[in-house]
Amino acid sequence: MQIKSVIRILGLLLMLFSLAIIPPIIVSMIYQDGETWSFFYALILIFVSGLLLWLPAMQAKRDLKLRDGFLIVVLFWFVLSTFASLPMILSESLSISITNALFESVSGLTTTGATIINDIDSLPESILFYRQYLQWLGGLGIIVLAVAVLPMLGVGGMQLYKAEVAGPIKNKITPRITETAKWLWAVYLTMTFLCGISYYFAGMSVFDSICHSFSTIAIGGFSTHNESFGFYDNQWIELVAIFFMIAACLNFSLHYLAFKNKSISPYKENKEAYFFIFLTLLISLLTIFYINNYSEEMNIKDIIRNIFYAVSISTTTGFTNSNYYSYVGFLPLLLILFSFVGGCAGSTAGGMKVIRVMLLLKQGYRELIRLVHPNSKIKVKVGNTPINERTLETIWGFFAIYVFVFLTVLLLLMLSGLDFLTSFSAVAATINNLGPGQGEVLYNYADISDINKWILSFSMIVGRLEIFTLLVIFTPDFWKK
Repeated sequence: MQIKSVIRILGLLLMLFSLAIIPPIIVSMIYQDGETWSFFYALILIFVSGLLLWLPAMQAKRDLKLRDGFLIVVLFWFVLSTFASLPMILSESLSISITNALFESVSGLTTTGATIINDIDSLPESILFYRQYLQWLGGLGIIVLAVAVLPMLGVGGMQLYKAEVAGPIKNKITPRITETAKWLWAVYLTMTFLCGISYYFAGMSVFDSICHSFSTIAIGGFSTHNESFGFYDNQWIELVAIFFMIAACLNFSLHYLAFKNKSISPYKENKEAYFFIFLTLLISLLTIFYINNYSEEMNIKDIIRNIFYAVSISTTTGFTNSNYYSYVGFLPLLLILFSFVGGCAGSTAGGMKVIRVMLLLKQGYRELIRLVHPNSKIKVKVGNTPINERTLETIWGFFAIYVFVFLTVLLLLMLSGLDFLTSFSAVAATINNLGPGQGEVLYNYADISDINKWILSFSMIVGRLEIFTLLVIFTPDFWKK
């Protein structure tokens, strides 16, 4: 374990993140909202802290091992979440506790979208921008951005990339990992720009279109209004959101390959994308069918609103509209259960990822066939590509630990006094990086206890790092030489 190298890179990453405080400062200066100094002091504190970490270890330039990559990623998400809360702690207009500021920061960076703020509309523009901006930075992962930058500072990025990127199968779309990171961010920036322009022409203000493009492409769920998308009551805005939520849930490698080859064949040839689109259509149709049975005849605006509701929750985005608070029982629970699937590997979505669910189903079906034909040798395939048994074992292990962590957090919340509905939905909403829940967390998480906020903050980071990346550092073998 290269501890000095780990500390050095943590310092570099913090100094890099301090530069991310500049855009909110500019927004504050433009709107004269009184928060300029809060962000400026936060920038100085973050940069100096990074510098103090870097200076004692500046000469440690040994190559990183895979374990070092895991440790850096885990430590950085905790450290970054802490320092990212500084502007909110220093803000006089927010006046929130350290626990609440940390919860909001973790929720933003992990793209969960769970909030403790009761009156979002009254926040200064720079704070509104910063919340959305945190989601955007956390969406593709600031570590992936660092992979593109750190080689210029003499730090290799392969081990960080392996530890950070979601999914059971890592895609290198170019031979060099730094080029892969750069192209992924190029796609991310392009999609954000297109989303923002689309929101503007659909009826949002310039400020709202920029902010919501951040949280849409990041599959985040934060909004600049208490009513989220219900504030606009605009089917064109919801159509734009539906399109870009689905696009952001597809593997970003597909977007890059489609652009590079000027062809839609990468989408057509990807079985995971097919299965995701099938699930999205299924949940949308089930939502429309269910609501149609319990309401008057729906018009086209109602249909779009209900599809938006279904897509937003099932994809772990977490935007809400007026429909979200109208339904209880079957439909919200159904959508929360679909959020466990989430989006495709290599996307910004939460959940277990579509490819894992696909392979779990295929392997389950294979075991049923083996009951009838015990001596048969059946390969699990995605398309025509056979999946090796090691990958399948890893996915089953992931599923088992996922369920174990979910149940552990659920029991901890219930032990603290929360009812089952609130506990179940809160854990599902945080571990899947979804955001809104049911029961006491239907509107926000302000009223739950501080201890529960700490537990759910941990759940958000576990979900964002997809279980293994975080839990592996708690195993004794990880620390053995």
